[in-house]
Parts: sequence; structure tokens; C-alpha cells
Amino acid sequence: MIRPLSSLYCPLKHLIPWMGIAALLTLPSLAAPHKRAASAVPASSDSKDLLDWRIQRAHTLSAPDGWLTLVGLEWLKPGRNSIGLAPDNDIRLKGQAPQHLAVIDVQGAQLKLLAPQGALPAGFPAHFLVNGQSAQEGPIQPDDTHPSLLTHDNFSFVVLHRGDRYALRIKDAESPTRTSFRGLHWYAPDPRFRLTARWIPFTPPHQEKIPTVLGTSLDLTAPGLAEFTLDGKTIQLEPVLEDPNAKQLFFILRDATSKTTTYQSARFLYAEIPDHGLDQPGTLTLDFNRLQNPPCAYTPYATCPLPPYINRLAIPIPAGEQRYSK
Repeated sequence: MIRPLSSLYCPLKHLIPWMGIAALLTLPSLAAPHKRAASAVPASSDSKDLLDWRIQRAHTLSAPDGWLTLVGLEWLKPGRNSIGLAPDNDIRLKGQAPQHLAVIDVQGAQLKLLAPQGALPAGFPAHFLVNGQSAQEGPIQPDDTHPSLLTHDNFSFVVLHRGDRYALRIKDAESPTRTSFRGLHWYAPDPRFRLTARWIPFTPPHQEKIPTVLGTSLDLTAPGLAEFTLDGKTIQLEPVLEDPNAKQLFFILRDATSKTTTYQSARFLYAEIPDHGLDQPGTLTLDFNRLQNPPCAYTPYATCPLPPYINRLAIPIPAGEQRYSK
């Protein structure tokens, strides 16, 4: 299951001090907007709301467990998978990691955490925790429901279930990508790209196969289409639901700016549920000023979805987040 990127926003006053002026300088000035199109939605609040959202997005990405800390995605083989810094491990860690951290034993759909063999002293290293408690040998859970969180000092680990395989996601709070982070790059806010769209429900909703960067696909529910007019052209986008209880629509799209100024593979947009629900015709607001990059824009170790064919637009949408550069 794909985890939302926009679920932890907080106001401007929570901007972390170390980002300081450098992060703010990467944000465009709130200059006078372009002339609005007829379908644009007047801003319901001042530009500070958008600025707060953008600052918090940088805060979330660069948090000690954010996407900028992702340093590895290692597929687990059936049987024992040893983890640590030493060269005799199946999964080699870098940085300030123990020589022998742990073993994950994969037996079909069962995952078990074991103490490393040959470690001195015997047992798990000090400070190695499972869900905040001292590590003990026993079953661990992948990310299907309530994943087990394994941590050791600045490292954290979660087992991902993808298709019929398992992978270990590795994060390091001291990764160079995080410690060298200087902010994100955005188009200037433009109310022309905050639109009212017509909601056209599917009756019934269908399952859409969403491709991923791994060459696999995700089966996600597509409840309908959002239709709007931009620069005289009628456009339809198809959102999906990230899970059956999702409270937002999730749009995965690509437009013509991907050839020049935005991330090449895709950008994401979240929108509120239409005013009359998912199963009735209605309207919804699409604010393309909040288009955001997927995790794959920052790390090669993320497993990101790609746009369905209908969401690969030939027109440019010069709004939202631009390509990331260090």
C-alpha cells in the first residue's frame, strides 16, 4: 500500500530552525498571479496557507524518518538474511552500524527475527529495538497492516511486502541526502491552477492497474473521473483510492513540464472527496499548486506508482513542485 505524503502538515511556526533562510529562499515570492481562467476557484484564504503547506512538506521530507533518509531497499531471499556492517552479511549496511545486527528468516509468508550468529557479545547489539522495546527473537510483521519497526541508533528498518516477495527498507537519519538538504523548488503560486472540476462517478467503481517503477502493478480502486477546463481544453483525470477507507482522492499524473522543469516520471496530487460523495455526480477542487514529487524523486530506493494512461497529459501544468536538486 502506498503511504500518503501529505498527512503530517503543520503551520509555519513549526519550521525547523536549521532550515532557516536557505529553505525559504527556494520558495517563490508570492507575486501577483496570472489572470484567472473562467474555471479558477477564488482563494478561500490568503497565500500563507499554501506557504505553510509547502514549508511543512519540506519539514516532513527531511524529518529523521522522512524520505530523505532512505538509503536502501534490499530484497530478502527465502531463508536467513543476515544484516550488518561486516562483509559476511547478506545485507551490508554503511555508516555507523554494528558489524552484525540481526537476521531475518523468511519462511513463506512467515518472517522471524533472529539474533546474529558469531556476534560478540552474543545476542542482539545494545540499543537494537523492535517497536520501541528491546529486541527479542520472534515473529515480525511486514507493512501489510501494522509493520514491525526495527531501530538501532540512527537506523530504522521495515519489511515491505510486494507481490510475492519481501524487501527490507533501510533508513539512516544521518544520510548525506538528509544532512545536505537545502529545500525544495516550486512554481510561484497561481490561482489559475486552483480549479473546480466536475465529478463523474463510475457505476460501479472499477479496479485500475497502476504500474510501478519496479515493473509490477498495484490494483487500486478508481471511483470516477474529474473533468475540468484549462486554457480552453477539456481534461479528464482519474484518481484512485490508496485504501478502501481513504478520505482523499489520489491523483498520479504527468504533464508536458516533465520534459523540462518537473520530475520526469510523475507527480502526485491529493484532493478532498467530491461534495456529493464518490457515487454521485458533483464537484471538487483541484489545486495544482499542491502538486508534489513522489518519493522516487529523492531516492532510488522508493517503490513509486506511475500514472495510468489517461493521466499522461500532453499539455503543461506549470504549477506545484519542480524537479529536486541537491
